[in-house]
Amino acid sequence: MNTQNNNDGGPAFPHWETKVSDQYRQHYGMTMRDYFAGQALAGICASGPSEHWTDIHIASETYRIADAMLAAREEASQ
Repeated sequence: MNTQNNNDGGPAFPHWETKVSDQYRQHYGMTMRDYFAGQALAGICASGPSEHWTDIHIASETYRIADAMLAAREEASQ
């Protein structure tokens, strides 16, 4: 799994600010990378069980797919 990825795609959902005791706190939620990996995981799980994939393999594959989606997204925006 690529844990050194610097491009997480930013926040998946818009952030908001809340005021608490005269201070503003920002909430960003999950990154686009995590969102894409979650979507890939849903697709892989929907395809049914596989005796050939371990949990670690599935998790690694979802982030590989997410990284590819981020790269394609960046390429399309140029």
